[in-house]
Amino acid sequence: MSENAVMAALDPNQLETLVVITEEGTFDAAARRLHITPSAVSQRIRALERAAGQVLVRRTTPCTATDAGEPLIRQGRQLRLLLAEAAASLSDTGSETVVDLSVVVNADTLATWFRPVIDEVATWDRTALRITVEDQGYSADALRRGDVLAAVTSEPRPVQGCTVEPLGRIRYTPGATPALIERHRKGRGIDWSAMPMIVYNEKDHLQDEVLAAHGATRPPVVHRVPSTHDFHEAIRRGLGWGMLLDAQAEADVGSRTTVPLPGARPTDVQLFWQRWRLDSIALDDLSEAVRRAARAQLRRTRKNDQRR
Repeated sequence: MSENAVMAALDPNQLETLVVITEEGTFDAAARRLHITPSAVSQRIRALERAAGQVLVRRTTPCTATDAGEPLIRQGRQLRLLLAEAAASLSDTGSETVVDLSVVVNADTLATWFRPVIDEVATWDRTALRITVEDQGYSADALRRGDVLAAVTSEPRPVQGCTVEPLGRIRYTPGATPALIERHRKGRGIDWSAMPMIVYNEKDHLQDEVLAAHGATRPPVVHRVPSTHDFHEAIRRGLGWGMLLDAQAEADVGSRTTVPLPGARPTDVQLFWQRWRLDSIALDDLSEAVRRAARAQLRRTRKNDQRR
């Protein structure tokens, strides 16, 4: 049987149960949310696994989808979105259905240029925006797993079943306080191997790219500050050097609270919008809101970054 034939033969209630199990983490929690018994949840999953011919759920704590289950998670969430939109369109029935739009963005995006998107979604009736924060280099993985409908990512290759388009470039400037730079002067430059550094989290390698460009590796002292606002504040307070967003660097120019590191160049990160290839009005509207926000605030995309 072909994959499309298998998908067509699957029971929508079973697919929804699979999605809820991965969202809630246990069969018991899924049963409470679905208002059925744990035994009924188990029966649905066993029936779904028989239809698929493979194990779809790892019975761990929390429960997770297997590689075979991930495509069905995507199908289940797509079906959920389409059914919710259909129910919401039947206004004469008094439907209380909420359309969920799940997206993944990086923290700097959420703290800056994505905010007009939030403003726009706030005006939409019965629509819930569900945001997951992840590094732009890893956010496409959430699409592959079926966790989200769309992603702001640095991945230019479309995830299977998705479309991708360039949004623009977000710029980072290596910066620190003048006092920290002076303490680590070395000739006309700085002592990269000694000056303390700040990273956002273990997935943040922007600073490492700057070090590599100067033939250096991480210094002994590396601070971790997992908040866009507090990351900037930590640099301003002299905790270490780090990558400043355009708006942050510009805000510090007049007061010279922070300054660019001597000899270091800004780094541009190209961002892309990836979304499921799905005929959804809500997802189309969200995509258009993202495009408008990106056009207004991100640096223009280079000519060789074409829509795919």
